[in-house]
This record gives sequence, C-alpha cells and structure tokens, in this order.
Amino acid sequence: MLELAYTNKELMAACCAREIKDGEVVIVGIGMPMMGGHIASRTHAKNAIFVYEAGGVSPVSRRIPWSVGDTPAGEKATAIMEMWRMLSDCQAGFIHRGCLGGAQIDKYGNLNTTCIIGDQSYDTPKVKLPGSGGGNDIGSSCPEITIVMSLSRRKFVKKVDYITTVGHLTGPGSREAAGLLGKGPTSVITDKCIFRFDKNTKEMYLDALFPDATVEEVKSLVEWDLKVAPQVSQVEPPTQEQLEIIRTLDPKGLVLGAKIPLDDFEEFAQMYESSYREMKIYIED
Repeated sequence: MLELAYTNKELMAACCAREIKDGEVVIVGIGMPMMGGHIASRTHAKNAIFVYEAGGVSPVSRRIPWSVGDTPAGEKATAIMEMWRMLSDCQAGFIHRGCLGGAQIDKYGNLNTTCIIGDQSYDTPKVKLPGSGGGNDIGSSCPEITIVMSLSRRKFVKKVDYITTVGHLTGPGSREAAGLLGKGPTSVITDKCIFRFDKNTKEMYLDALFPDATVEEVKSLVEWDLKVAPQVSQVEPPTQEQLEIIRTLDPKGLVLGAKIPLDDFEEFAQMYESSYREMKIYIED
C-alpha cells in the first residue's frame, strides 16, 4: 500500500471527521471542527447536515471559513438561519453532535475559552480569550460533544481557570444535577492521540495513539494522572481523499496552524480559486 505523507494536524482533522456519523446534524466551531465537518460531509457522511451557530446550514465552501459568520459559511448553503434558532435547536434536541475547541481542558472535559488567570485575577487575567460564543450552549445541550485541541501540558490541566463550556463538571451525576441535557463530551481529538471518557467515572482516558506518539509521551503532556485503556489502538492515517479535501479548503494550512505570511492577497485568492476548480468532489456551479 502506498504510504501518504501527511502532518499530525491533517490526521487530527481526519479523526475529527471520523467521529461524525452519516445522518447526524452537527454544529461545528471555528477552525479544526469546521474542517472535520467539511471532510465528513464530502466522504463517509454525505447525509450529515453540519451547521454554524451564526446560521449557515450545510454550506459548500471554496475555502474553509475563518469564523462562523465568514462569507463561505453561507456559500451554497441549504439555508441561513438566525443564531438564536441554531442554539435553540440544540436545546430542543434537533442537533446530534457539537464539535468544539478550547484553550484549556480538565479530566472531566470542562473547557476554558474565557481567560488564563495564572497567578493574577479574573479582572486582570494573564491572557484574555475570546469567550464562549456558542460553546456553552452547545456543550450544555448537544447529545454528544467532540472536542478538538492540540495536546500540551499547559492546555490539559488539573483544573481549568474558568469553566466556559461544561463537560462532565465534577464527575458522575453532576451534569444531571445541574439540569444539563445530553451525554457531554465523548471524545477529545489531539495531534498526538484520541481520548475518550469512561462511562462510569466520566474521566478522560487514552484510547488511541497517532503513529509517532507513545503512551509515556502523552502522559507527560497531561497534568493529572491519566488513565489508559487496557488495549491502546493506533489511529489509521488519513486517506488520499481526506488529504485532498483538507489541502483544497486550506492550501496554506492556516486553519491547521501553519504560520505562513500572506504577502500578496491576490495571489492567495487565485490559489484558492484554482485549487477549488481542480477538485471533482464539489457540487457543480
């Protein structure tokens, strides 16, 4: 079998897509979750419907949107709704899965996208972050949550500085006691491995490794005493089709985290246009 060259960020996007099942309605956040939605809807989950909190329903974009309200979030969309309608649909049970990112996460899947306090205070934090957006609504109401974020010790912490988006709160029964809907987080996709959550303890555990990662390395990048599955599997590489979609929608790797300067916007726009027209998997104009 031909071995494909790929980055861990590209594998991360493919893994996010694999969590999405055919026929699901999925609300996706900015960045990698968006990429996962686009890959899934063009490969194994063509009957899935993915939506943005700003209102776009199943757009077919020439490039990956840079925000939930960016122009491509409505390109060739089935519909464009109001934000309140999208988040109300989460509460009403019409959306099956949420895909979210975060700056900090703890072992129960609670997410922080509000601020990094450090040794300072909430009023004068070390780092001020964008805040919730629809993250809290999605995490509180969707039946299943897939979280996508890079693995590092400063992100995977014993206790988040601020709970922006609820996970399993303090453990078994705490979501239910708080009156929250859904099962909460079910998976965490990183650039080293995939975590899942124990059905009884609600703690995150290591389930699968990327080809170049080890159990010891992953444990060293988590602040708490990480549990490990009895049999840790290895993650399958991305397919050629998945890589083509990723590189067409994000040819400069901006969504996947590449730090490439955009010196000539016209050249940048033309690159997207030519890349789009070379692909055969998109809906014809």
